[in-house]
Amino acid sequence: MLVLLPPSEGKATGGSGPALNVADLSLPGLREARETVLGELVELCSGDEDKAAEVLGLSPGLRGEIAKNAALPTAPTRPAGEIYTGVLYDALGLATLDDTARRAAERSLLVFSGLWGAVRIGDAIPSYRCSMGVKLPALGALGAYWRGPMAEVMPEAAGDGLVLDLRSAAYATAWKPKGEVAGRTATVRVLQSKIVKGVEKRSVVSHFNKATKGRLVRDLLTAGCEPATPHELADALRELGYAVEDGGKPGALDVVVTEL
Repeated sequence: MLVLLPPSEGKATGGSGPALNVADLSLPGLREARETVLGELVELCSGDEDKAAEVLGLSPGLRGEIAKNAALPTAPTRPAGEIYTGVLYDALGLATLDDTARRAAERSLLVFSGLWGAVRIGDAIPSYRCSMGVKLPALGALGAYWRGPMAEVMPEAAGDGLVLDLRSAAYATAWKPKGEVAGRTATVRVLQSKIVKGVEKRSVVSHFNKATKGRLVRDLLTAGCEPATPHELADALRELGYAVEDGGKPGALDVVVTEL
């Protein structure tokens, strides 16, 4: 099973690892593209601060991210699983997984990134700020930029098992499963169910969506589940206590929650 995750906008700072070595990152076929994006981002953030803030979509309170990006080549690193924070990663709780589940996470989780294309949770990276929606001056929209390189490496990375795609829309633009890989790809939509005046109302709520996705990935890893198809995934999630329904499209599942 390969699980595709979005990153978090906020990221942990600091680190005690050595400076970035792009050659050591997983998916080595992305090396050239990673070095190109990194170089463009560092150049942008080493120049006009106002321009960098505009390109990166930074508010005045986030201007410090520009200097952080400019120093990326020499910044200390830490495992990507420690860099990414936020609701999904809090619910996933990588730091508290037992050894078996942690090894499964290192094999199975792939985090998409505007800067790196995608990384595994054990990859040593510095803290950065660069979303997939950014349009770097020399490269254009990063979602479009990454499509070619990702198309080269992802079929092999997907292996021959289930691909569980939990990415947000912005990060899904970088790679779309095709052919036989698409046939064994599952997506999950989280719906919150509320009773309003005696009638059930369902809606997509960001906090529920992120937390539930993090929790269900943790539960799959902890239980040692290795579903091979979307149908097997639905069965596994039901056995873990989730309310799962057909999402109406091939491979699409709806998980219905009432509370966290």
